[in-house]
Amino acid sequence: MTHRPLTLAWFAVFAVALGLCAYQILRLLPLASGQSFDLDSILLFNSVLPRAVVALLSGAALGLSGALLQQILRNPIADPSTLGISAGAQFAMTAATLFAPALMDTSREAVALVGGLTVAIMLMALSWRRGLEPITIVLAGMVVSLIAMALSATLILAHGEYMMSLLIWGSGSLTQQGWGPAQALAVTLLFSSVACFLLIRPLELLGLADASARSLGVNLPALRLATLAVAVWLATTVTAEVGVLGFVGLAAPTLARLGGARTQRDTLVAAPLIGAVILWLTDGLVQLAAHGSAEMVPTGAATALLGGPLLLYLLPRLNLSRQAPVSGQPAPTRRIAYPAPVLAVLTLLVVAMTTLALLVGRGPDGWNLATGQLLTDLLPFRAPRIAAAAAAGGMLAAAGMILQRMTGNPLASPEVLGVSAGAGIGLAAVLFTVSNAPMGTRLAGATLGVGVVLGALLFVANRQDRNPERLLLGGLAVGALCNALVSAAMITGDVRAFQLLAWLSGSTNHITRGEATIAVTVAAFLLGLLPLMVRWLEIMPLGPDQARAIGLPVRASRGALTLVAAGLTAASSLVVGPLSFVGLVAPHMAWLIGFGRARHQAMAAVLIGAGLMIGADWLSRIVTFPYQVPLGLFASLIGGPYLIWLLHRNR
Repeated sequence: MTHRPLTLAWFAVFAVALGLCAYQILRLLPLASGQSFDLDSILLFNSVLPRAVVALLSGAALGLSGALLQQILRNPIADPSTLGISAGAQFAMTAATLFAPALMDTSREAVALVGGLTVAIMLMALSWRRGLEPITIVLAGMVVSLIAMALSATLILAHGEYMMSLLIWGSGSLTQQGWGPAQALAVTLLFSSVACFLLIRPLELLGLADASARSLGVNLPALRLATLAVAVWLATTVTAEVGVLGFVGLAAPTLARLGGARTQRDTLVAAPLIGAVILWLTDGLVQLAAHGSAEMVPTGAATALLGGPLLLYLLPRLNLSRQAPVSGQPAPTRRIAYPAPVLAVLTLLVVAMTTLALLVGRGPDGWNLATGQLLTDLLPFRAPRIAAAAAAGGMLAAAGMILQRMTGNPLASPEVLGVSAGAGIGLAAVLFTVSNAPMGTRLAGATLGVGVVLGALLFVANRQDRNPERLLLGGLAVGALCNALVSAAMITGDVRAFQLLAWLSGSTNHITRGEATIAVTVAAFLLGLLPLMVRWLEIMPLGPDQARAIGLPVRASRGALTLVAAGLTAASSLVVGPLSFVGLVAPHMAWLIGFGRARHQAMAAVLIGAGLMIGADWLSRIVTFPYQVPLGLFASLIGGPYLIWLLHRNR
């Protein structure tokens, strides 16, 4: 009797999903038009009915995949989207579409499986030494997912408008033109279910400690690898057929356990059923909102809109007390007694990098040193992007340093916490409401979006007693939510969508002199406020109670620092996009060099951030000449691996 209300609720959800599907079918019945055969019949039997079946099969496959991943990793927040498996499959398919289209015609599922397995093996290797620690593997997976998403967006951006359909498909569109995807999903789900039935008893023993499971004769490495292969096969098949459907694999097992599933057998039976109903209902609501026209929001983006809040809901209920912390302030190797000479050296290095970026480059005739008239001709193109890159790097570094000291979390940065993704929400709102929005208007919109996201995260940090792991996961959940909204805005396919896509990849190819001037001016103003706040930044890491005891107005100082960090993040994100990781790397490098005081760390971090971004901009121009890699993406290829290495350290 305990679970009777919940059972009735699920029957109600199923009835609503069934009613929405019946509505779509009744609209297209041949009897409705009075003809024996017409276009409605074709749409019914080749689009609407296959779509309903694909939604059910995809939801069931993702639910089963999430249940398997959570069991073998002993991780209640593992699923194909949080671990980056779906993003890896999507990137593999995007690359194959561009460079090996024949493979996509004959071996689409195999291409997706290779991409997903590559990510899964990478994550297992990174976290194996730490006992598959839940927070480490999820953070690493979501970082890999962000990088794969940026790479996919860059490939799409580089190949023109005809690739926009690939972006829509990658966002998880269930639109069907036949029964082929349904058949492929059915075969995969059937064989995977048989494999799960054979593995059910060993999987139940995984709930025990490793030593106890081994004493009962369980080969843990073989079991984990076999189960992982089944889970990845399920997830990548869904990605191959319909694109990325985020968080269904997280929601289904979680709701199954909340509904009373106590054993692994119960979860493996309930999770596919719940996943099927969730995705069927979501897709029905998406079709209802479209009113029979083209969908404004793909089903995959809609599931991400539900998954982000769900992960935030689960955070306070996660038991992380038995896990080793993944973060802690890294101790500097030495403390610099005289910081001024070292800061001078850093300044000279930044000047040298700027000179190199201005003078040295590649042309049709190979390497060249721009002097005289050639330098005069190239200066209007190179100088604005170098200045904008330096300003963005310095602002990101300062924002990262502020966030790390405010939260007491050395892994905090605008990119990791999803704060940069908030700029995309504000930018999208401006682009879709103001025609030909100037730089100042876009900056105001981005700042508002960042401020809302950052304020919400700091509220979570206060509620969670400065728990660094929950703050990081909350940031990644908010980032996923923001990215889903940006993806929904991008699928319109017009010029504004391409502006958002260019922002996502962080391209500086078309920075104008006026935009560079605005970026430098904003950087000078906001960075000029930091010396007034260094005392707050020195005291903040001690915690709110100690700060109040010293006499610091915690609420006022936190609010002022939040505004400055929001402005720094918004202005820099407009230039280099949401994914560079310079906001994480630069403060760390300054600390590890030996700058422990807030004043000196801020100055060193700004110089390092500016130098890193100038160097990344220069390399992005010459590495793939005559093509140019977007600056934000190129910088993320440096900072992303650094974050993964930091998570991998056995601290």
